Amino acid sequence: MILFILLKKRFMKNLIIIILISFLFNACSYVQQYKINSNFEFEKIPLEQQKVVKIQIQEDEINEFDEFSDLELHPFDPLKSYNKFMTGVNDSIYINLFDPVLKTYVNVVNENVRVSVSNFFYNLQFPVRFINNILQFKFKNATEELASFITNSTIGMLGLFDIASNNFKLKKHKEDFGQTLGFYGASDGLHIVLPILGPSNLRDSIGLFADSYINPLNNQGSLKYKIPNNIEKSFGIFVINSLNKNSFKIGEYQSLKKDAIELYPFLKDIYEQSRNKKIKD
Repeated sequence: MILFILLKKRFMKNLIIIILISFLFNACSYVQQYKINSNFEFEKIPLEQQKVVKIQIQEDEINEFDEFSDLELHPFDPLKSYNKFMTGVNDSIYINLFDPVLKTYVNVVNENVRVSVSNFFYNLQFPVRFINNILQFKFKNATEELASFITNSTIGMLGLFDIASNNFKLKKHKEDFGQTLGFYGASDGLHIVLPILGPSNLRDSIGLFADSYINPLNNQGSLKYKIPNNIEKSFGIFVINSLNKNSFKIGEYQSLKKDAIELYPFLKDIYEQSRNKKIKD
């Protein structure tokens, strides 16, 4: 009796295997037969109708291609509503607040003084450029940045004068952590329009946050060379630095804006192209 049960189980197991194999062979045979029949039936269709069928197949392929093209024309942008809103807010701030203030600043402060202020702030942010050049294995650029910092901090009177560039022809190599992440293959991620700062993306926003820990002009972190020791002083330095830096760019935004059919996607594309170019350089 036990032997009969064992044989029965073994027989059922083999039977199931045989059924599965048969099913697979039948499926393959059906597919092959379908292809043969399809070709045979297609050959039986009159020549003019064959042309119609071929055209329909080509149109279907084009439609499939269009679907992929549509994805390229309309990339993933989940923050689009917010970004468009913030672009409008920033635009209003730039035109109605910043532009009049900048024009007043330019009229009051001599250009040579503004150049010296710009040199001073740029020189102080040496650690950001130096470290990011090192992280990207751009050791020659990092060496030039170090030489420029030493030269301008001494002969250039704490960076007020750019002796390194003007007299020693040392090049500037602006690198930030967003570019470093891009160097290592990090994608830009979501596009984000930051209040006042304008277009950015997830990668560059993370980079901006990371750079703040080594930037002497920011109170983030606990490095001893930090100049401000609270957020109020950091904000004050940011305002002065931004005001002075943008005083050399009066009219650029308006000139750029006039070519835009729709402001948000226009500024977004310009920003992304600019950042990608800097990462490749």
